[in-house]
Amino acid sequence: MNTSRDVFQDRMLSLGLARVSEAAALASAKLIGRGDEKAADQAAVDAMRTQLNKLDINGVVVIGEGERDEAPMLFIGEEVGTGEGPGVDIALDPLEGTTLTAKDMPNALAVIAMGPRGSMLHAPDVYMDKLAIGPGYPEGVVSLDMGAAERVNALAEAKGCEPVDITVCILERPRHEALIAEVRSTGAAIRLITDGDVAGVMHCAEAEQTGIDMYMGEGGAPEGVLAAAALKCMGGQIFGRLLFRNDDERGRAAKAGITDLNRVYSRDDMVTQDVIFAATGVTDGSILPGVRREVGYMTAETILMRSKTGSVRRMTYRNPA
Repeated sequence: MNTSRDVFQDRMLSLGLARVSEAAALASAKLIGRGDEKAADQAAVDAMRTQLNKLDINGVVVIGEGERDEAPMLFIGEEVGTGEGPGVDIALDPLEGTTLTAKDMPNALAVIAMGPRGSMLHAPDVYMDKLAIGPGYPEGVVSLDMGAAERVNALAEAKGCEPVDITVCILERPRHEALIAEVRSTGAAIRLITDGDVAGVMHCAEAEQTGIDMYMGEGGAPEGVLAAAALKCMGGQIFGRLLFRNDDERGRAAKAGITDLNRVYSRDDMVTQDVIFAATGVTDGSILPGVRREVGYMTAETILMRSKTGSVRRMTYRNPA
């Protein structure tokens, strides 16, 4: 029989989740612009793990830093929390944008999502073909089966504008050269990003603020699940199809319990129940400002969201340095 403490109390846990992302952001911020990606990532991992273990949860990391033998902290399958409380799935990226942090470039974030046990897709560490748009559009207005130009034209029609008024966010990678050319053939604008595709997808949910209407391209599958958790709270659509380059990657999918290798996952396939999501800015970005250093203090800003209520909080945390 479940007691009240075994139930996923998203409202009660949300502030604790914000503390987790804040701790990771503040720890990694000390290494902004220092040119050491690994040190910045490790600082975020250590701080996030310490804070997670203070929460009264029986947590399992389902989206994390890698397989057990590849990452010393916050690996997939690691148990976190005090063990006293509800069973929860946790998806996290202690420092989304390690390169961005090391080079002091925009949009590095500390990101974490939490939901009831069994609520998140256990995505293997492979690539995922992704497509995302913000809220307010009918289901099926765009799909992964469409070509890039068709997606742009369909979204422009749904938005009531011309393709030239659409802006698409794409990771700047050699593999995306043909995709970029096709999008540009429509007259649409492209915002190229060097890293950080969770932030890239989140941009779609606040198009008026960010100027981004759609995200598309291939990136990490774990980041796709994190992005789906964000859109579950903010509104919007995301679709993902896992991509496999070799038998080793197909083996990872089998280990994660995935049998249909061609399945297209929607937002609600990747995150099946209500979740809470927190992201804290590390470097300045379109969604959140970065950590600020003041005399004797460090200040961080966090966005904290609950899909159950659709609530979005922006919180400023000032901490003695």
